[in-house]
Amino acid sequence: MTRFDKAGITSLLRTDRFGRELHFYKEVGSTSLIAQELGRKGEGEGTVVVADAQTAGLGRAGKSWFSPPGVNFYLSVLLRPPVLAREATLLSLVGAVATTEAMRREGALAFIKWPNDVLIEGQKVAGILAEADFRGEHIDFVALGIGVNLNVSRAVLKKGLGKVAEGATSLKEAMGKEVDRARFAASLLSQLEAWYQRYLQGGRDLILRAWLERSMMMGRRVEVKINGGTLTGIVWGLDDYGLLLLRTDKGRVETITTGEVRFRD
Repeated sequence: MTRFDKAGITSLLRTDRFGRELHFYKEVGSTSLIAQELGRKGEGEGTVVVADAQTAGLGRAGKSWFSPPGVNFYLSVLLRPPVLAREATLLSLVGAVATTEAMRREGALAFIKWPNDVLIEGQKVAGILAEADFRGEHIDFVALGIGVNLNVSRAVLKKGLGKVAEGATSLKEAMGKEVDRARFAASLLSQLEAWYQRYLQGGRDLILRAWLERSMMMGRRVEVKINGGTLTGIVWGLDDYGLLLLRTDKGRVETITTGEVRFRD
């Protein structure tokens, strides 16, 4: 196994920009918060923050991300896309597609679940979180955070997450072999750089198609918990900005901006 540190990761990099400026920490509160701070200080696009452990990892909707040391991968990359603020949601899709591709290159059959999860055999193995700062109508920067369960055991997941662990797994648990974390880091950064460039050059339609091709959701019956209520229906697709389109049981197509999605088929 390659040493999981700055030297180990950078020795394997095949990117032009992503990770060439890399901040590595044994332990931090949150890689996302550090990346956001670097963004406000004017750090350049492609700057990466990696940690061996997080004490306050950020998940969606204010939830925490379980981040034990020595087993997984926690990254945030600084992006400065020249696009309007309303396209910020598409950066999460870029992250999900890139993460799924990196996992598939490890031999795992991974799929995307809206809004920000990557699953293997229906269990969560990764999450993506895009935190943006804006300048007028445009994006100033996005801190794109990705957490991946690589080698954490089911026992450790259960101890750290309790009952929630029933819906989680790791690449090692799914494939029966340990993953080289430094090599995975380099692979993911290559995928991120490639898909980010494709998004900038090909526009949102390209990334929306790529996301849908790797999703497990189209045509599935789901339940969405939102604003204290519940909607049920069939997943109809995504809108132009990556929001979920749901054909409800009442026959209307609703645009879902946020919510907890559960499969019901």
